[in-house]
Amino acid sequence: MAYAVIARYYCDPADEATVRAALLKVREHTRAEPANLAYEVHAEAGKPGIFVLYEQYADQAGFEAHKAAEHFGELIVETVWPLLTDRSVTFAEVL
Repeated sequence: MAYAVIARYYCDPADEATVRAALLKVREHTRAEPANLAYEVHAEAGKPGIFVLYEQYADQAGFEAHKAAEHFGELIVETVWPLLTDRSVTFAEVL
């Protein structure tokens, strides 16, 4: 069963360009992962510094492999997360 991740990332508007650039690089790498089915990055309209990510993997193991990837550590853990003021993540099974 496919596995989805919906994340909302909040950063200071001053950090928006850095976060946006890192998320777009992650999108590039993630779409090449064997278990990735979709990876979309959205900027919330009219609300600077808020991003919504929609990710879909073949299964939960595919998502775990994504989190173990070098680009995830470099771009998300080391670059994006330190700049966030808040984040929320929802995990779902695709029906």
